[in-house]
Amino acid sequence: MPAKSRGHGLAACRNGRQRGRSWVGPQEIEDEMAAGALKDSEILAKANEALPDDYTPTDDEEYMNERQRQFFRKLLIEWKQSLHTEAGGTLQNLADAPLREPDLTDRASSETDWGIELRTRDRQRKLIAKIEAALRRIDEGEYGYCEVSGDPIGLQRLIARPVATMTVEAQEAHERREKISRND
Repeated sequence: MPAKSRGHGLAACRNGRQRGRSWVGPQEIEDEMAAGALKDSEILAKANEALPDDYTPTDDEEYMNERQRQFFRKLLIEWKQSLHTEAGGTLQNLADAPLREPDLTDRASSETDWGIELRTRDRQRKLIAKIEAALRRIDEGEYGYCEVSGDPIGLQRLIARPVATMTVEAQEAHERREKISRND
């Protein structure tokens, strides 16, 4: 069966992906990414206008005021754009790389490299989903507050991990519960 109809495997990664019953190729994926990037670019331009170049949120300000929300929106969009740029490079590298290496050792090495690259992109895809969720929370006014306790997460934690959804204490408690349930 050809790779295109299966929708998975290396050839599918090179050629695109299947969405529902219609086939989406590399050009459609790039067009989709470009459309999202255009919207993000517009938002980013507005955030850049609203913030001075050297602005960093401080504890002296009201927590999650408009300037802080713009700062984190800008930080998240720039991060997302850099991940999309890297993903575009991966698509191009996979499309340009030879499908079959003549030497078995070279082929094994190439397939290992592709596997590592694809796993990295999968982690980045999941990170992009978290970034988009954080941007939605900013729009809804929920960003910066713990989803468990409702307490402020804290500026330093958000600067270090802008997609954080819990305070350090809530995250530690969550990890302890997770560890205990794994051991059972």
